[in-house]
Amino acid sequence: MSGSRSTKLSITDTTLRDAHQSLIATRMRTSDMTPIAQAMDKAGFWSVEAWGGATFDTCIRFLNEDPWERLRSVKSKLHNTRIQMLLRGQNLVGYRHYSDDVVDKFVELSHANGVDIFRVFDALNDIRNMERSMKRVRDLGAHLQGTIAYTTSPVHSIKGFVSMAEELYAHDCDSICIKDMAGLILPEEARELVTGIKDTIDTILDLHCHSTSGVALMSYQAAAEAGVDILDTAMSPFSNGTSQPPTESVVAAFTGTPRDTGIDLVVLRDIKNHCQRLRNRYEGLFTPVAERVDSDVLLYQLPGGMITNLVSQLKEQDASDKLDEVFLEVPRVREDLGYPPLVTPTSQIVGTQAVFNVLLDGERYKNVTKEVKDYVRGLYGRPPGPISPAIRKLIIGDEEVITCRPADLLEPMYEKMKTEAESYGFIRKEEDVLTYILYPAVAPSFLKGERICEDIPQVQLTAVPAAGVIPGRLEVEVDGEIFSVRIVSVEGQATAQDVPGTGKPPRGEIPGGVKSNMQGMVLQLPVGRGDIVEKGDTLVVLEAMKMENPIHCPRSGKVTEIFIEVGDTVQNGDVLLVIEQ
Repeated sequence: MSGSRSTKLSITDTTLRDAHQSLIATRMRTSDMTPIAQAMDKAGFWSVEAWGGATFDTCIRFLNEDPWERLRSVKSKLHNTRIQMLLRGQNLVGYRHYSDDVVDKFVELSHANGVDIFRVFDALNDIRNMERSMKRVRDLGAHLQGTIAYTTSPVHSIKGFVSMAEELYAHDCDSICIKDMAGLILPEEARELVTGIKDTIDTILDLHCHSTSGVALMSYQAAAEAGVDILDTAMSPFSNGTSQPPTESVVAAFTGTPRDTGIDLVVLRDIKNHCQRLRNRYEGLFTPVAERVDSDVLLYQLPGGMITNLVSQLKEQDASDKLDEVFLEVPRVREDLGYPPLVTPTSQIVGTQAVFNVLLDGERYKNVTKEVKDYVRGLYGRPPGPISPAIRKLIIGDEEVITCRPADLLEPMYEKMKTEAESYGFIRKEEDVLTYILYPAVAPSFLKGERICEDIPQVQLTAVPAAGVIPGRLEVEVDGEIFSVRIVSVEGQATAQDVPGTGKPPRGEIPGGVKSNMQGMVLQLPVGRGDIVEKGDTLVVLEAMKMENPIHCPRSGKVTEIFIEVGDTVQNGDVLLVIEQ
């Protein structure tokens, strides 16, 4: 079949989702989005990507915002433009697989609240993990955009991606997206892939690329010449670096050509001015790492959002100096795990394990996250390439690897968790049930109104603590880079963090004390005071870098003191509990 080549080039603008996820760790507030959305509605974009991805998590974890209300608010400003979301297949907007009944309900309510176009992908390109959500989108009559997670490795090829496009087309996708989340696709590869797909199937084809490596605009030109229908861009104040190429530049480049977008640059100027004011407001969240061109991404292949998150997470662990080592470790872990494309959640799985391999005295796989174990067990799907028996044994021992669709192992959970959530008394609408199912550790405090919106950091230190007051943490600028500095003590004066009973774990040396080896939130505390524990038992499970990380018992004994509770945030070096032999 010969694919059609459209004349007009269309634009999907990502400013309200992927752009700020990539550059400022998804911290844009809903109140700042609605004026931009209103201005964007005049532009004539094919779609505006404004929901999904990490926005759901960030809303409840950091911004104290209801993500469903965000969707409705943005939708109320877009009367002529379709809202698009990024959906992680069976993972939805979370980091693990959910049962089919949860997938059905989430897609249904997302559409009812305003999503017009569902960009559905799977981190492993395992279409089995996309089938349920794709079917529900089709049943609802929404636009289904099947997605290829583009990457390069010894087990990936243009031929393989064309075959995947054919399979997505057979699943009745309305359009297909080539999602180059790390900025890896080179111009000739873009031309070859677009041509290959267009010569094979008759479909609307979108290219989504990040500017991290500096080649995205050239690849967009090649793709446009080959007949791509849609290009993903971001308004210039939130473009380039780990984000998408600038909307204004792409529109201008094709003005007066056969691929003219028909978008008015004067209208874009009004949108750009809104975005520039917003850029100034969020300046303290931009980092040099996210904004610069980094050709090394062609080696370590981390997507834009993961790079900014890694920088933030290493700062939290007081290990910013280890960033280059982590970047070198990432491709090693990726090879060990069969070359998964690095996109959520596999980018977090690989990236977090790389951090642990570097931070824990350089001993690789000394601490293995639950997610890495589940990945090797096959619970995320079929790895693109084989995992060596030695690595598999190191990570899961002699455990069996599953070969079925992972969701086939999951019992229906929506009604059960709905009943559980309602018993707590914080459910006000059906969407709250899904929020709880997706994020059971964070959602309760959010739904009960106990969380607060974090401050937007300022570029410069604007306030000096009063005399005698010791702040817990300061934002300090050094040579244009923002560092979060934790103040532990001044001239021997103890802070609350050093004193048991003040609501924060103590620090320092305590006989029998078990310390945290990372910053994170206490997700589970399976032991109690007085319990007898054995060496190797799980004492605490921390959620760090969006992964579950167990703290194991270093010796057998009795739990005599516990300084933490579920939901507490702990720092690297905090004493969590005491084990007496």
